[in-house]
Amino acid sequence: MTIEPKLIKTLRDKREKITQHIKPEKLEAMHAKGMLSARERIDALFQEGTFQELGMHARHNAVHFGMAGRDLPADGVITGSGYLGSMQIAVFCQDFSVLAGTLGKMQARKITRVMRYALKVGIPVVAFKDSGGARIQEGVDALSGYGDVFYSNVLLSGVVPQIAVICGPCAGGAAYSPALMDFVIMTRNNSYMCLTGPEVIKAVTGRTTTMAEIGSAEMHASVSGNAHFVAEDDRHALDLVKQILSYMPSNNTEDPPHDLSVPIEETADHGIEDLIPADPSAPLDMYAVIRRLVDNGEMLEVHANFARNIIVGFARFSGVIVGIVANQPMVMAGALDLDAADKVARFVRTCNVFNIPLVTLVDVPGFLPGVEEERGGIIRHGAKMLFAFASCTTPKITVILRKAYGGSYLAMCSQELGADMVFAWPTAEIAVMGADAAVKMLYRKELEKAGDQRAARAAELAQDYRDEFASPYEAAANFYITDVIEPCETRATVSLALRKTLAKRELRPSKKHGNMPM
Repeated sequence: MTIEPKLIKTLRDKREKITQHIKPEKLEAMHAKGMLSARERIDALFQEGTFQELGMHARHNAVHFGMAGRDLPADGVITGSGYLGSMQIAVFCQDFSVLAGTLGKMQARKITRVMRYALKVGIPVVAFKDSGGARIQEGVDALSGYGDVFYSNVLLSGVVPQIAVICGPCAGGAAYSPALMDFVIMTRNNSYMCLTGPEVIKAVTGRTTTMAEIGSAEMHASVSGNAHFVAEDDRHALDLVKQILSYMPSNNTEDPPHDLSVPIEETADHGIEDLIPADPSAPLDMYAVIRRLVDNGEMLEVHANFARNIIVGFARFSGVIVGIVANQPMVMAGALDLDAADKVARFVRTCNVFNIPLVTLVDVPGFLPGVEEERGGIIRHGAKMLFAFASCTTPKITVILRKAYGGSYLAMCSQELGADMVFAWPTAEIAVMGADAAVKMLYRKELEKAGDQRAARAAELAQDYRDEFASPYEAAANFYITDVIEPCETRATVSLALRKTLAKRELRPSKKHGNMPM
């Protein structure tokens, strides 16, 4: 049977109308701003020829208010799947050039259909958000569509990686979908995300504000913590997506793409010793330490500008993919506060659901004291860290570099919180509190009698306290740590420990889920 030429022409014409609807001058204007069209974003993500579109010809219900006769190519969203290397990825990309990318019931059906496909075959989802919000013309149908999307986000959570890329506006209910995903990337100059805009805020509260103050990428990356990464433009955002996925398994039943062919380097790295300040009270730059420990000095930092007193990110130890959690003594002395606790808890749980081992580097003086911290719920927020580490069943290796005091010692994945191996440098101090504070409490009367010799006596007692009670050898003697190691041995020691624990299997009591403090 020969297909009539006019049928083929009709098909090609329809495809062209759907895929080539943006005028060249508008496309040039987008490119000048560092933006790509919806289809260009998808083409740049996948290997050429591997993208298959789902629902190209789907269209809205014309019975909605003011929608009769309106032609909306692909109903404002492109959905489908393609390959990035050997990994298949599901994608949906809202098209702002089609009715401002607004979401109606059909657009929601397309999005949820591709998400359910990802769930069935076990592949990551990448979502490009570029939408004016709910399609007002569709009324409650649009709200129902958002509900369907949110429900699908939750179904996929913990099963397959979900990455949201905010390329333009993401306002109102639309902002909840990225918040339910694993990683959020925002472009620096073209995106914003908020529940209510400046006009609504002013009308309701009387306060004048700007979109930069409430919805910009910079704000969400550094203040609210809603954005994990800030990209300079769309192409940089795509690079970040690819970097994130390079550390991820396709789903929660697989292991990350470790490269166990990489040999473990046994050469001692004495250069790391030069990073340790002679004065134990001087701050240690944890970034410099991390660069000496991980493969090629490379780490993909997550939440880099949020709660900078703690560092989290992905790296490799002799080919083994890990999540790193590390105090940063250069900021707030590395103390844990409300935001740091939230940042760690979220990252640890992300690593846990995707079977990524954890390496924790400890140099922490405690939880940040203060009225604001207590009233802000530091107990509840700190408990999130405890819960996250204790419930994590992936391999957990902890290295105590210097101080580890009080509850923060436990919160940074101590042996009691389930660490499989805990190593300490000779410079480590493990105690209920710092030596100086302990001496003031324990020897208050003796110091009062010391008179002019008070400072010298306090220093002497503090050193005695460190030697007798805070020494890593004291902890090792009680088997609270696995071993005391030289700093130059850290990379090889951690690499070997990771290899040995990759096969770890840990069963927990049967339950729906634990009740994490929120």
